[in-house]
Amino acid sequence: MVHSNRNRAIGALVFAGVVLQACVSTTTSPTPQPSPQAAPQPKVEKISYSQAVSRLAPIKARMEPIVERECKARTTSGTNCDYLISVDKEETKIANAYQTLDKNGRPLIIFTAPLIAETRNAHELAFVMGHEAAHHIGGHIARQQTNASFGALAGGLLIAAAGGDASSVQAAMDLGATVGARSYSKQHELEADSLGTVLTHKSGYDPLIGVNFFERTPDPGNQFLGTHPPNSARINVVRQTAAGL
Repeated sequence: MVHSNRNRAIGALVFAGVVLQACVSTTTSPTPQPSPQAAPQPKVEKISYSQAVSRLAPIKARMEPIVERECKARTTSGTNCDYLISVDKEETKIANAYQTLDKNGRPLIIFTAPLIAETRNAHELAFVMGHEAAHHIGGHIARQQTNASFGALAGGLLIAAAGGDASSVQAAMDLGATVGARSYSKQHELEADSLGTVLTHKSGYDPLIGVNFFERTPDPGNQFLGTHPPNSARINVVRQTAAGL
């Protein structure tokens, strides 16, 4: 009887994954390999925390009032649009920029020094800032949390109905939460690219120059349950949005 329940639980767990994954692309691509003929990329200089802050400062000064104004215009009255834009003090972190919320719901945009070092001009840095600001305006954190909750609930209910034990139910909930959170992550990234293009443009920077940043970042391809869409899709969204400005 134990083995029967376990097998039914495993089958239901697979079924849960199929059901929850039905809303995302199942197209997969191999990890792109650099062409042997490709010109070597110039070595990125290392910069300190203070140098990163200095480079970010003029873009922050110009863009922050614009993105806060757009946030207030595009969201409900209860949305906190008081952005805090900063550089991570841990200088050894990998190149990254992300948007999150503090405990009071204030939107934070955080850059690492290596990412700032990788941008070649103010337009690229402004585009990254616009993209991250757009995530908050789009409510992507809340939407991701909702999707994760529904995914966890669906996975757990299916395994419980199949007679799974507590550990099987928890495993299904973990899987469901992951699938749910990632189901629309690519869509959220493209939405942020589109609105980020508008924010970059309204701040006086050129998003078509800014999007060149994607030409030098690793292309994730169209991976199953990947968190980011292919670079080509992102570049196309920026170009299409910019054409209408």
